[in-house]
Amino acid sequence: MTKYDPSKHHRRSIRLKGYDYAQEGLYFITLVVKNRLHLFGQIENGVMLLNDAGLMVEKWYYELESKYPDKRCHEMVVMPNHFHCIIENMRWGGPVWPPQPGSPESGDSGGGDSGGGDSGGGDSGGHAGPPQRPPKSGGRYGMHNKICGATIGDAMDWFKTMTTNEYIRGVKNLGWTCFEEKLWQRNYWENIIRSEQALDNITRYINENPKRWDDDLFSKKE
Repeated sequence: MTKYDPSKHHRRSIRLKGYDYAQEGLYFITLVVKNRLHLFGQIENGVMLLNDAGLMVEKWYYELESKYPDKRCHEMVVMPNHFHCIIENMRWGGPVWPPQPGSPESGDSGGGDSGGGDSGGGDSGGHAGPPQRPPKSGGRYGMHNKICGATIGDAMDWFKTMTTNEYIRGVKNLGWTCFEEKLWQRNYWENIIRSEQALDNITRYINENPKRWDDDLFSKKE
């Protein structure tokens, strides 16, 4: 079996030219604490023991699905100073912009519905009006503080913001260890998962990460 080494795959968030990071697919993501400080717990006998800060990171990972309904959170592990996960971009089946002729969002009856318009008529499934147009950048669609069509980079930025804000509250109110300037390194490591074999290797790498801590690429502080 070939060991998976994240350092050989798109170090420091190197993007593939022309690749659409909002398209469907599985992505292996690694975030590292700035200066590799050990803030999220410790390894004992090959088992990761999360402290409150580590549990916080784990919590916000699964909140990604609430913020981004077209994302699915798969395997993950919080390590003392870094975080691995597999995130899936799902197909978004919501409203398409610009609205197509005849669609409820367009307000166009399409020529076959005498009750066209935005009043809803007597149709209990009618729309009261078109949904809010998404931001111009990226073609994302926002709905009740949820975002669909975002890139993996957008989702990671949100995750880093949420975890940083809560960690700062933990420092102020709960005595968590202070970090230096920023909680996370500015960029992250990524790998587009292109095959079942790659998915199996990466899943195994994540699950076995605590057992391999002594030889881990990130185990030593910078």
